[in-house]
Amino acid sequence: MSLIPWSPFLDTFENLENTDFLPAIDVYEDHDQVIVEASLAGISPEDVNISVKDDIFNLEGTRRETSEIDEKNYYRKEVRTGSFHRSVILPASVQADKAEANFDNGLLKVVLPKEAHAKSKNIEIKIKK
Repeated sequence: MSLIPWSPFLDTFENLENTDFLPAIDVYEDHDQVIVEASLAGISPEDVNISVKDDIFNLEGTRRETSEIDEKNYYRKEVRTGSFHRSVILPASVQADKAEANFDNGLLKVVLPKEAHAKSKNIEIKIKK
């Protein structure tokens, strides 16, 4: 059995055949938190669901058709509509119940505090002679 190494390029095509639209997602971290940003222009916050389970961030929702123009009258149609679902493995364990989300100008920003890890303690071990 051969394993295919992870590639960010291949993540671009994740679930491509199952969705009409895939929002771009950025994930980064600092010392205390993991931040997820998603580009959701043209999507209402009421049409978006966010969840975290087992340190996997899930984003799903729907971009609804806003134009009443008949499909046949389009010269070019690049703005995709329909449902989407993205799942991203987070780089650290988080406290999902303390997450804060902000939606501004089509950008969703979710701040997830990292799990508090037990402080390391120096323990002296005696060596028997």
